[in-house]
Amino acid sequence: MTTLYNASVYDRTRTIGSFWETTVEPVNLSHYSPLTEDQTCDVAIIGAGITGLSAALHLARDRQLQVRVLEAGVPAWGASGRNGGFCCIGSTRLDYEELLTRFGRQETRRYFQDQRDAVDLVRQLASEEGIEIDAQGEGEIVSAHTPTRRAALAAAYGFLTEVAEYPCKLWSREEMAEHAFRSPEAHGALWVGVGFGLNPMKYSRGLAAAVLRRGGTIHAHTPVQAWEKTGEWHLLQTPGGTLRARQVIVATNGYTEDNLHPSLSDRLLPTLSNIITTRPLTSAELDSQGWRTQTPVYDTRNLLFYFRLLADGRFLFGSRGGTVGNEAEGDRHRDYMTRRLGEIFPAWKEVEITHFWNGLVCISAALTPHINTVPDDPSVFYALAYHGNGVATGTWSGRAVARLVAGTHSPTDLCSVFRQPLKRFPLPALRIWYLRGAYAAYHLKDTLPIR
Repeated sequence: MTTLYNASVYDRTRTIGSFWETTVEPVNLSHYSPLTEDQTCDVAIIGAGITGLSAALHLARDRQLQVRVLEAGVPAWGASGRNGGFCCIGSTRLDYEELLTRFGRQETRRYFQDQRDAVDLVRQLASEEGIEIDAQGEGEIVSAHTPTRRAALAAAYGFLTEVAEYPCKLWSREEMAEHAFRSPEAHGALWVGVGFGLNPMKYSRGLAAAVLRRGGTIHAHTPVQAWEKTGEWHLLQTPGGTLRARQVIVATNGYTEDNLHPSLSDRLLPTLSNIITTRPLTSAELDSQGWRTQTPVYDTRNLLFYFRLLADGRFLFGSRGGTVGNEAEGDRHRDYMTRRLGEIFPAWKEVEITHFWNGLVCISAALTPHINTVPDDPSVFYALAYHGNGVATGTWSGRAVARLVAGTHSPTDLCSVFRQPLKRFPLPALRIWYLRGAYAAYHLKDTLPIR
């Protein structure tokens, strides 16, 4: 199975329709011309999203290696340019107790320190490379969507302060209204002092421009159609020519096709995440809902909502969902999200929705992010599976995999959470049905009055 969703989800010629696209100039393809003849390089990177661009930047800038990035669309075409702009912790679906049980306290703490470093790295690269990212807010807010979920926030506060050693604050419903917002579905909150919001398209395009300045090459509209190895050389066949490289990095995340490489086949589950944005809200409209923060927010649902106020006053509202990916399903999800936005924020029930779009995030069978080499070939590397939270982790993973390629680090230097082997999903043809079952179970849990 090459793809799991409707073909339109993978159509690189389609307009995404995101708000972020309106904030940048159209891609100048003269900077990212397709591969039109056979070429040779030190390192080939498949995927010009945040991970691939971070890896390319660190290899070209810091190691002076010849790097070529192959992108089936244009830079940041995938999730890197269409996410919600949450630069924060996450990137695993394991809860805190599962992390402690599986990896122990020391490695779990190390993982969360890596997550903090990842957030810092985004700010560092933006500063070093002169990228305007429209940074907003401080940290991240977790909102209890029912009164019973406040207990879970208290447990999270204990873990994040004691194990992760993050600055955190627990807010009552009244304190939440004072610091953040009011809502009939907000019953207290946890503020986590690591993270911020940004414009992911500006950030990703800025990384791409930095790669070019530092001597790397990016080929847009250059999908890898076949991959073979002859001796020490990998031969990546594309419509316009073959790229020969000694080392290859796979950085395709949720858009990884099963037939790209045998060691990646049937090991990933892409899932759709959807976003709507409103027109810019007036000061009076923000006051009517008691909105007083620029810090990104998500709630305690398993099928969570995530939302934030953007720099121009628009409100971004996102959710997981969809298992087909066609236009009709997209229309239904837009209507659902518009209705739920009005229920969670009643004062904005009639506010115009200006943009709707979606894209694929990536889940692994282990429910953790992955950085490593493929079995039996230490010249093929991968960094992927961020579980819907890849802005910071993708940046950090790109640097981490670049260090593996350069030989300054080995996989054993990584935290054990990251270096888990990629496992096949059992009966992989049923992956979408696993997802549908999980969505049904999550919906039930989210509506029941339980902790």
